[in-house]
Amino acid sequence: MKNKRRIFIKKTLAATTAGIIVPKETFGILKSRKYMDGIVGHGDFTYQVDREWGVQDPSKVPVNDCHEMVMDSQGSILMTTTGSNNDNIIVYDRSGKVLKSWGREFPGAHGLSIAGEGSDQFLFITDPETHKVHKTTLDGNIIMTLERPKEVSGYQSDEQFKPTETTILPNGEFYVADGYGENYIIHYNENGEYLNHFGGSGNGPGEFNCCHGITLDTRDGSNPTLLITSRASQEFKRFSLDGKHLETIKLPGCSICRPVIHGNNIYFAVIVTKTWDSWDGMLAVLDAENKVVSLPGGSAPQYMNNVLVEPEYDGTTFRNPHDVLIDDDGNLYVPQWASGKTYPIKLHRV
Repeated sequence: MKNKRRIFIKKTLAATTAGIIVPKETFGILKSRKYMDGIVGHGDFTYQVDREWGVQDPSKVPVNDCHEMVMDSQGSILMTTTGSNNDNIIVYDRSGKVLKSWGREFPGAHGLSIAGEGSDQFLFITDPETHKVHKTTLDGNIIMTLERPKEVSGYQSDEQFKPTETTILPNGEFYVADGYGENYIIHYNENGEYLNHFGGSGNGPGEFNCCHGITLDTRDGSNPTLLITSRASQEFKRFSLDGKHLETIKLPGCSICRPVIHGNNIYFAVIVTKTWDSWDGMLAVLDAENKVVSLPGGSAPQYMNNVLVEPEYDGTTFRNPHDVLIDDDGNLYVPQWASGKTYPIKLHRV
């Protein structure tokens, strides 16, 4: 049914895009003159770019650096942004309307993870600026706050702890990735009590060069593992749940923010390909064999001797994309970092 729907969309979008009428929204949203433009991506993963999906009136809904997005069980989309004088969790509906915002306690809001079911869903928010990890309700009530783990001897001060991401196990245990700090992965039980840690800064198989993102990979149902980025080395590393290195997946030219599992695929934002000094970046989609099959915003994926050829950014689609959220129809939502305070954009799958 979804494939038929995509075929229908693909046939009709080109004829109707220019004539789409966008309903007027509220809560500061500014709808644009142009609704969608440009097809990006490759193979079965192509998208039409909707630059105005999340655009707001900055005097009412300000953003600075936008980092990550998740969707709750009701279909609301939550996003982290930064700033000392504004709400740093913005909640959208799927049409791009802002429902509410909160989170002034998190000026450096970065990583955003969601777990639980129904009314028991909760969030983990990492803030490398305040050196803390917060567990909250979906409305922003703080349930738990974690600071520098005293059990890890690699830290001598609280300021060294700069967490960027978390991932949560079905039993409530969770891992914190200290991607901007000392590059440890710290494992806690559901009550926030330290269990163990692994990693640390370095280039060895079990070490990281910016463990910016982490996720639980359950695609092999009997053998869940951790996928962790070593962003500055442009690679993923796979670990067992007890911290044993299993494999390294090299992705030349791809500075990976965090891996996102959807179906049998891995998605991620490539925040930079060549330089931090100009607009750069793209998205990537990997298949079950860890091969790149689509690069929305970039050149067609190519391999030489089983190694990815460094992709080229298309120069127009993204401004430092930092994350990707995938909905049930395969559409993508993308927040951007250091992008001139731009709002997230949506990619409609075709």
